[in-house]
Amino acid sequence: MFKDVTIGQYYPADSILHKLDPRVKFLGTVIFIVSVFLVRGFAGYAFVTAVLVTLIALSKVPFRFMLKGLRAILIILCITMIFNMFLTPGEVIFQKWIFKITREGVIQAVRMGVRLAYLVIGSSIMTLTTTPNQLTDAMESLFSPLKVVHAPVHEIAMMMSIALRFIPILMEETDKIMKAQIARGADFESGGIVKRIMNMIPLLVPLFVSAFRRANDLAMAMEARCYHGGEGRTQMKPLKYSGRDIVAYILIIGFLAGCIFFRITRL
Repeated sequence: MFKDVTIGQYYPADSILHKLDPRVKFLGTVIFIVSVFLVRGFAGYAFVTAVLVTLIALSKVPFRFMLKGLRAILIILCITMIFNMFLTPGEVIFQKWIFKITREGVIQAVRMGVRLAYLVIGSSIMTLTTTPNQLTDAMESLFSPLKVVHAPVHEIAMMMSIALRFIPILMEETDKIMKAQIARGADFESGGIVKRIMNMIPLLVPLFVSAFRRANDLAMAMEARCYHGGEGRTQMKPLKYSGRDIVAYILIIGFLAGCIFFRITRL
């Protein structure tokens, strides 16, 4: 399961999305996330799905690799859909004792399931086609107006980039610790949900130790390279917009306009 986390990973490929300016991809991802919550009808979701499939094809990332990220949130996805089916008031279509499923609950459950899946896939496209350094430069450039109020923009962007990059690293470390403990007789598969959760507790101590050790190594490496924050720092490869980035912005605006249209018309 831990190897199925795709957010935070980078997939090298020669695609148009890899060549786009990271600022375009960052803003595009934010707009995509907002747009997923704008549409409601079948036509709106079909439009978003068509755009998402097109982006996956343009990224040249294998579709199966992209879908792997959904396995990591499968439990959260199921719990969210179940809660929506049973707790949403409306026309009852099934009832057993105190439990009842409503028509509105089923619709809401499907809608929330699709939204969560699209959020994960859309975010994964950005991280899979953007290196951590590019993502840091993009966030620093986009948040630069906050420097007027003396906000530590560079430090914030650096922390967000490091946190995002550490997601797959910590998942891989957890997988290694789990396999090591299984080889020593630990059991993480048998029993109910409560027992499985209790069996995961021994993973926390070595995982926290490993995380703090990696953080300390990273801090020492940054100090050894005389890192003292963003004041006066320059970039080896400054971000510059090209023609394809302008076209991408136009397409993003068109996508947002389409989602607003489907929202207004309720299609």
